[in-house]
Amino acid sequence: MFEINNRNNYIVRFLEYNRAEAHRDYLQLGLRSPGWGWIERRNPASRYPTDFGLVWIEESAREGVIGELERLGMVKDVNVDASYTRGLLKEESRDGRFIDENKRPGKIFTSMSFSEAENEHGAEMSNSSFSLRRELLSERSQVTSLFGADALWAKGYTGSKVKMAVFDTGIRDNHPHFRNIKERTNWTNENTLNDNLGHGTFVAGVVAGRDAECLGFAPDTEIYAFRVFTDAQVSYTSWFLDAFNYAIATNMDVLNLSIGGPDYLDLPFVEKVWEITANNIIMVSAIGNDGPLYGTLNNPADQSDVIGVGGIDYSDHIASFSSRGMSTWELPHGYGRVKPDVVAYGRDIMGSKISTGCKSLSGTSVASPVVAGMVCLLVSVIPESNRKDILNPASMKQALVEGAAKLAGPNMYEQGAGRVDLLASYEILKSYQPRASIFPSVLDYTDCPYSWPFCRQPLYAGAMPVIFNATILNGMGVTGYIESSPTWHPSDEEGNLLSIHFTYSEVIWPWTGYLALHIQIKEEGTQFSGEIEGNVTFRVFSPPAPGEKELRSSTCVLQLKLKVVPTPPRSKRILWDQFHNIKYPPGYIPRDSLDVRNDILDWHGDHLHTNFHIMFNMLRDAGYYVETLGSPLTCFDAHQYGTLLLVDLEDEYFPEEIEKLRDDVINTGLGLAVFGEWYNVDTMVKMRFFDDNTRSWWTPITGGANIPALNDLLAPFGIAFGDKILNGDFSIDGEQSRYASGTDIVRFPRGGHVHSFSFMDSSESGATQNVLRTSDMAVVDFPILGLIEANEGRIAVYGDSNCLDSSHMVTNCYWLLRKILDFTSGNIRDPVLFSNSAKQDSALYEEDNQLPSRRTDVNFSAYSAVVGKELICGIDSRFEIWGTKGYNLQVRGRNRRLPGYPVIDLGRGLNSSIRSSTSKRRKVNVKSKSDSLGNKYLGLFYGEELDMPVLATSHWIVPALIAVIGLLLFLSFWRIRQKRRRRRKGSGSARYSNL
Repeated sequence: MFEINNRNNYIVRFLEYNRAEAHRDYLQLGLRSPGWGWIERRNPASRYPTDFGLVWIEESAREGVIGELERLGMVKDVNVDASYTRGLLKEESRDGRFIDENKRPGKIFTSMSFSEAENEHGAEMSNSSFSLRRELLSERSQVTSLFGADALWAKGYTGSKVKMAVFDTGIRDNHPHFRNIKERTNWTNENTLNDNLGHGTFVAGVVAGRDAECLGFAPDTEIYAFRVFTDAQVSYTSWFLDAFNYAIATNMDVLNLSIGGPDYLDLPFVEKVWEITANNIIMVSAIGNDGPLYGTLNNPADQSDVIGVGGIDYSDHIASFSSRGMSTWELPHGYGRVKPDVVAYGRDIMGSKISTGCKSLSGTSVASPVVAGMVCLLVSVIPESNRKDILNPASMKQALVEGAAKLAGPNMYEQGAGRVDLLASYEILKSYQPRASIFPSVLDYTDCPYSWPFCRQPLYAGAMPVIFNATILNGMGVTGYIESSPTWHPSDEEGNLLSIHFTYSEVIWPWTGYLALHIQIKEEGTQFSGEIEGNVTFRVFSPPAPGEKELRSSTCVLQLKLKVVPTPPRSKRILWDQFHNIKYPPGYIPRDSLDVRNDILDWHGDHLHTNFHIMFNMLRDAGYYVETLGSPLTCFDAHQYGTLLLVDLEDEYFPEEIEKLRDDVINTGLGLAVFGEWYNVDTMVKMRFFDDNTRSWWTPITGGANIPALNDLLAPFGIAFGDKILNGDFSIDGEQSRYASGTDIVRFPRGGHVHSFSFMDSSESGATQNVLRTSDMAVVDFPILGLIEANEGRIAVYGDSNCLDSSHMVTNCYWLLRKILDFTSGNIRDPVLFSNSAKQDSALYEEDNQLPSRRTDVNFSAYSAVVGKELICGIDSRFEIWGTKGYNLQVRGRNRRLPGYPVIDLGRGLNSSIRSSTSKRRKVNVKSKSDSLGNKYLGLFYGEELDMPVLATSHWIVPALIAVIGLLLFLSFWRIRQKRRRRRKGSGSARYSNL
C-alpha cells in the first residue's frame, strides 16, 4: 500500500514564452495564498524561454491556490503533472496498464516490447509459418532492403544533415552502431544519460544503425537522444513539455515517439504536440499494441498532424498486436477519422542492443522507427537550402500515404493508406510542389473490404446520415482555410438523388483539418437501385510564403462511388443508440466484464464500427440494415424502424426522450431491445483507487451501464433491472452462453415471458450470501431475459452486453440477438423463448427503495451529454431536424432552432410525424404490485392480457373525462336556468293579480 503525499505537482501554463525566473517572479507577486512553491527544473531547456512552470501545492490549499492561479491574467490554465508509464508486454500480462485490477504507476500507456518472444501471442500463423518468415527475412537480408533503402543509398542519400530526435530511454555514449550521435539529454529525475533498458538504443538503431546485421535506414542521420523515461519506465508530462520545447529550440527535423495511450484529453501534452508540428517538426508515432481490438488507437499517433504507424508481418497481414481505428475523439456524437496513416513491418525487426550486437523485437513501437528512418532518408533527398520550404508534417504525410501500397485484405481502419513504399514516396517528393489534398481521397462502396464499413451497407432514402470523416492535409502552410463550402459534382443525373451536407475545420491548423460528409438519399430516391458517382471539390487557401505576394491555393478532390438500394422495409431497419454512450476519457467508466483484471477502463468507443464491429457484420449478414443515432431519442422517426437497440449505455435521459419512447413503442409499434450491464454502488466504491498520474482519487461515475437511468426509461413499461453482478454459464435451446458480470431483472409485467438461470452473485451482498450458503440451501435462479408485447410494440430486455462486445467476449450471443430482433421487429416468436413455462402468471416487482440508486458523490454532469445540457438534435441526425428538439416536439412550441444551424425545409417525413401525434401525451408512472390497480392499468398496454386491441390511455382517458365534466356542467347550468324561469313566471302572475 502506498502513502499519498499531501503535496502534488501542477503544471501552470502561460500565454507567452518567457524565462522561467520571470514566470516564477510573476506568480510570487500575484499569489497571496500560502501552501505552494516553485519547482526549479534543471535540464537543457532551462537555457531557453518556456511557456510553463512547475509548482507544488499542498492538498489542503489546492482549491484556493488553483483558483488564484487561474485568475491571473498571464496564466492559461493549471493541470496536474501527469506521469507516463511504459509497461512491459509479457505473455502472462498482455496489457501494460493494469495488473490484477491494480493500475500501474503513472499515466496509462501502451504496452512495449523488450524480447524476441514477445508479441507472438495471438498471432494468426503457426510456428512453422514464423520459421518460414524468418527464412524469408534471412534470404532478403535486412528490413531496409525490403523497402529499397539501398537504392537511395546508391544515389547518395543517407540521411545526412537531418536532425532526428529519439524520445525514449536514452542511448549509450560512443555506441559502435552509430556514426553520428550528436547529443544525449536527460529529462528524468535520474542522474544518467545511458539506456539501461535497451529500448531507446533499439529504436535509434532501426533509424540510423550501421551494423551489417541490423542496418538502419539513414545511417548518416544526426541522432539526438532524449531520455524521457526512467529505468522504471516512468515519465511525467512536465518532462515531455521541457523536452518538446528543447526540440523546438534546437530545430529538430524529425521526432520519433514509440509510445502512446488512450488519454487524448491530456491537454498540455496534446497541445504541445500541436506546437511541435506547427514548428515544422515531423512527428512519427506508434499507433499502439492493443490489437486486434478496434477503437484502440493510441495518442499522439491518433492526431491528424502526427504520422501514426501500424504494424504488419512479412506476409502483409496486419499484425495481431497492431491497434485498429477509427479514432474515438469524435464519439459518441460524430464519426472517427481514418487511422493509422500507414503500416510498416513490425514483427521480428532487427535492431541494436544496449552495448553491441543485434536483436529482434516486435510491436508498433518497432514499426514506428521503421517509418521514422524512411522519413529521415526522404528528408535528405531535398537539398538543405530549400528543405524547410518544401518539407513539413503535411507534405511528408502526403508523400507517404499517396505512395503507399494498399493491401488486399485489411480495411482502411486497419491499414490506413497501406504499406509504406519508400521509393514511390521518393518519386513524389522529387517533384513536389506545395499543395493541399484529402485523405482518403476515394470513398468507394464497391471496394470491399478496404472501404469497410461503408461497403457493407448501401445507402437508401430515409436513413440517418452516413458520416465520412476525411483529413485535409495542407502542404502549403501551417495555417489554411476553406474559402467556401465544398461542392458535390455528380457524374450523371442519378447523382442528384444524393444530398450532402458538409462540416469542416474553420481553420486548418497545424497543417491539417477535417472534412466530414453527411450523406443522405433524397426521398424521391426511395425506389432507386444503382450506383451514384461523382466528386466533392473545395479550395484551400494559405497565407503567402516569405517572398510571395499572392495567397497560396489548391483544389482538393474527393471521389465518391456509392451504392444505393430501395428503402428496406421497416422490419429490417435497426437503430443503434450511440448518443447515450460515455467512455474513457474523460470519465472513469469501468469495464463491462469484471472478470477482466488487466484493463479496468471502457475506452474502445462502444460503437458499431469499433468494439461492436463483429456484431454489425453479423446483423448485415442476417439481412438487417443498421443505422446510428448520435442525438437524443427525440431525433428519430419511429415509423421508419423496426427496433431501437440500446446496448451498454451510461448516460441519462431527457424527460422528453422517456415520454417519446413510451409513445413510440405503445402507439407507433417500435420494437425495443435493451442489453444492460452490471451496476452496484458498493462494488463501484470498492473499485476506487488513487492515481499518481493525476494525483487524485479515481472513482467510477457509473457501473458497466447506467441502470438507474435505464430503469427510468423502462418505468412506463413496468420493467426494471437490479444491482446483482451475475456470472455463470447457461444454455437455451442447446446454445451455450456465458453470463459475464450481467445484472438481473427485478420488475416485469404479468403476461410476459421471463427466463431465469442459476448464477453466482459477485456483488458485495451476493458474495456474503455465497459464503453463508450451505450445501442444503436451494440455489437461486435469477431472471435475466424478458420479452413482452406492449400494445403496438414489443420489448426485450437482457442483463448482459459482453456477449455482443468483441473487447472481452467469452462467448457470443448473436443467436439470441437474432431471435430478439425477430420478435421486436417482426413479431416472430421463437417457441423456446415463448414457451408456456416461461410465461409470467404474476408480475415481478421490487419496491422503489430496493432499486439501484444513483451515486450522489460524483459530478455526473461533467461527463454527461444530458445532465445540465439542452436537448438538441445534432448534425448526425436527419438534415430536416438539425438544431431542433426533434420529432413530435415542434407542435409544443418548445422547438427553437439554434444559431448557426441552416434553415432547412422540414419535408414530408417530419410533417407526417407531426400529424401522427398531435395530442399532448401524459407521463405514466407505475408503482404497484402484482394484483394492484397499477398492474391492471398496465394491462391496457400489453396485448396478451386483452381479448381485443385498445388505444393507449393517454389517447382516450383525458378526452373522456373532459366530455363527462362538460356534460355535467351543462346539466347543472340547465337546471339552474330552469329554476330561474319558474321563479320569474310565479312572480309575474302575482303582479298581474295585484293590478
